[in-house]
Amino acid sequence: MKPTKHNFILFSWGILVLLLCCKKTHKFATTPLDVNYSNHEITYSGRIDSSNQESVKLYWPGSSISLNFEGQSINALLKDSKGDSYYNVILDNDSIFILRPDTLKSYHTLAQNLKKGKHTIEIFKRTEPHYGVTNFYSFKIEGDGKILEKSPKKKRKIEFYGNSITSGYAVEDMSGADSPDGTYTNNYLSYSAITARYFDAEYRAICKTGIGIMVSWHNIIMPEMYDRLNPHDPHTKWDFSLYQPDVAVVNLFQNDSWLFRLPENENFKKRFGEKAPSENNIINAYKDFVSKIRAHYPNADIICILGNMDVTKKDSKWPRYVETAVSQLKDPKIFTYFAPYKNTGNHPSIKEQQAIADGLIDFIEQKIDW
Repeated sequence: MKPTKHNFILFSWGILVLLLCCKKTHKFATTPLDVNYSNHEITYSGRIDSSNQESVKLYWPGSSISLNFEGQSINALLKDSKGDSYYNVILDNDSIFILRPDTLKSYHTLAQNLKKGKHTIEIFKRTEPHYGVTNFYSFKIEGDGKILEKSPKKKRKIEFYGNSITSGYAVEDMSGADSPDGTYTNNYLSYSAITARYFDAEYRAICKTGIGIMVSWHNIIMPEMYDRLNPHDPHTKWDFSLYQPDVAVVNLFQNDSWLFRLPENENFKKRFGEKAPSENNIINAYKDFVSKIRAHYPNADIICILGNMDVTKKDSKWPRYVETAVSQLKDPKIFTYFAPYKNTGNHPSIKEQQAIADGLIDFIEQKIDW
C-alpha cells in the first residue's frame, strides 16, 4: 500500500501515545529509594547506639530520627525488643500520629499520598527504655524519591536528668488514674521537651520513672545510670564529649522524698539499712551528683529544679536541701529553680507539664545567656 500523508500522521500519533504510555508506566514503576541508617543526611538526636553494623538503637525517651526528602510516601524499617515502645511520627513539623513498632523486623508507613516538594519526617520516642528498645534500619521512599540536605544544626543544646515528671509519665491519661500503660506516656508533652522546642535547642532526656539520687522505687539510682549509653547495661558508657549542652537541668529528689519515709521498703533497706540518711547525707549526695555533671560539662549552665509534685509542697525541706547543696558548691553557673506545687494528685497532666515549662522558660530567659 502506498504511504499517504494521512497514514503518516496516524503513525506519528501512535508513536507519541506509545511513548506517553511508557513514560507514565515508568513513573509508577520507579524503584523505591532505600536510605540506610548510616546515611549522613539523617539527623539523630539522643544517646543513639550506632555500634551495631546493621542498625542504630533507640533507648531513651525524646530520642529522634529525622530526614528531609521528596517523594510520594516514606516508610521506616524497624524492630522493637518488646513491641510496647511508642513514637510520635511528625510530618512537616505539623501533623502527628502514634507509631508502635512490631517485634518483627518490618516496614511501617510513616506518610503517603504526599504532594510534590520538600517534606520532613521525624520519629520521636515517647516512651522509656523499659517499654522497649527499638532498632532502626532504614527509610524507604517511593514515588520519585530524593534525599535532601539535612537541616542546619541547632545553635543551642539542652539536656535533662530526671524521673517520671521529665519522662512525661501518664501525661495523656485524662482519667486521672495515672496508668502505667505506655500509650499514656509521652515525652513530647513533658516540660523538658516543651522547653527544648521553645528555645529551638537540640534535646536530650536521661530519665526514668521512679528514680532518685539516693534511693529509687527499683534497683538503680541516677548516679549509677546517668553515664550509660544503654540504661540497662552498666558496661556501655556514654562518651560525654559527643554532646556538650549549653544548659543541663537536674530535676530529681521527688522519689527520694517519698522513700525516705518508708523504712520497711526493700529499696530503703538496700540503700540505707535501718536508718534514714541525715540532712548532711542528703545534701552531700546531691552535691556529689551535680559535681559529676559539672565534671563532664565544665562550661554548661546547670539548673537544679524541683517540682511540681509534693517535693515543693509548703513546708517541704527538700528545696532547702537543694539550695544548701548548690550554695556549698560555690559555682556561679549553677542555679536553683522550684516549680510551684500543683496541688493535685498523681503525675502532672498536660496542663501541669506546660506550667512547669512556662516557669522554667521564664527562668532561663532571665538568668541564662546562651
